[in-house]
Amino acid sequence: MSTRDRILDAAARVLRTKGLARATTKEIAKAAELSEAALYKHFAGKTELFLAVLGERVPGELLVRVAALPGRVGVGEVRDTLVELTRAMLVFYAETFPMAASLFAEPELFAAHRAALRERGTGPQIAGQAVAGYLAAEQRGGRLADGVDPVGAAELLTGACVQHAFLGHFVEHTESLDQVAARLVGTLLAGLGK
Repeated sequence: MSTRDRILDAAARVLRTKGLARATTKEIAKAAELSEAALYKHFAGKTELFLAVLGERVPGELLVRVAALPGRVGVGEVRDTLVELTRAMLVFYAETFPMAASLFAEPELFAAHRAALRERGTGPQIAGQAVAGYLAAEQRGGRLADGVDPVGAAELLTGACVQHAFLGHFVEHTESLDQVAARLVGTLLAGLGK
């Protein structure tokens, strides 16, 4: 296993238990059985490390599905595409919520993290923007009604996924992720007249 992989594995473990605000590079280095300096040979800082963990160590296919959305326009059923994406969002948000939630308790760290995300052109808005782009493209192709607000619809869908993930840390859900994804997308499409 490469040094970078050791760091990412250790960071994922520490971030899951401590959250981003409470995790330190010193703790991550210790968990990886490396020096703190070794971390900085591979990552510029904790935010870059966090983004790498999200992209490479969080289970699920959200980033892959988001990247594939432009190629799904006009292909297959809109419902199927959205259900697959929704399921990926449910998994992603459930896994990452505890890691990121601690940021809100540390205003200075949160501000620095937001600035770093802006600088890299990424952040939690990416999934919603991708869904909105997909819905707008399907609308232009005539597969969704003209009166549909793609941004509003995307916000409803991604917001429902975040809410489900948040509540899942307090109560046990009785539906499978497939059932939840199908229900959310079915409700959204019914509301859109599809």
